[in-house]
Parts: sequence; structure tokens; C-alpha cells
Amino acid sequence: EIHFVESGGGFAQPGGPLRLSCAASGITLDVYAIGWFRQAPGNERAGVSYINSLSGNTYYAHPVKGRFTISRGNAKNTVYLQMNSLKPEDTAVYYCAIDLPNALFTSGLPSTVFGSWGQRTQVTVSS
Repeated sequence: EIHFVESGGGFAQPGGPLRLSCAASGITLDVYAIGWFRQAPGNERAGVSYINSLSGNTYYAHPVKGRFTISRGNAKNTVYLQMNSLKPEDTAVYYCAIDLPNALFTSGLPSTVFGSWGQRTQVTVSS
């Protein structure tokens, strides 16, 4: 079973920054992608950003390109999401997730038997 420890998020004003972090343990996949999807009130879940554990290749959903940056930490299986130039439409519950790279890079959401995600992290952007 994969265990996630997530931190960050909270409240920001439009144009401001926030950072999410996620540390995952119990991963059995040799190669995986890790990152975040989100769900805004009344909306479907949607991928945000992922990074390939082996290649370092990244995926960014169109709405966050150029504003969000995902990176790997020095500690194993730790990732960060730096969110800059935040917009009210970034308000959502964010979930750290793991799955095969092809699954997350294609659909943006965990979808295979290897997929897993952590607890909710609220991000609120408002003036």
C-alpha cells in the first residue's frame, strides 16, 4: 500500500504563489509518474502535473502551463509543485497521485491497477 504525506496548499491571493509537496512510500513500481490532479467544486477531476520517476519528463495540463513547475526533491519519492501566478480558477482540492507514466501523461488521472492517490489538499485563490 502506498502512503502519501502531503503538505502545502492553503490560501493565496490572485497572482500569488503556493507550493505543494508530496512524499510517497511503499511504491513497488520500478518506473512511475507522480504528481497531482485536482477537482474544483462542481467539476470533474482533472490532471495538473506529473513527473516521470526515471526520465524526469514532465506533464502539465494546458491551464497551468507556464505557471506551475513540478520538481523532484532530494529525498526519494518526494515531489514539489510550485504554483505561481495563481488564478481563482485554480481553486480546487488537489490530490497527490501515482500511476504508470503512460496512464497519467495520457489521461491526467490514475487509471490502472497501480494507480493510487493521497488525501485532499485544499487550495483557495481569492481576493
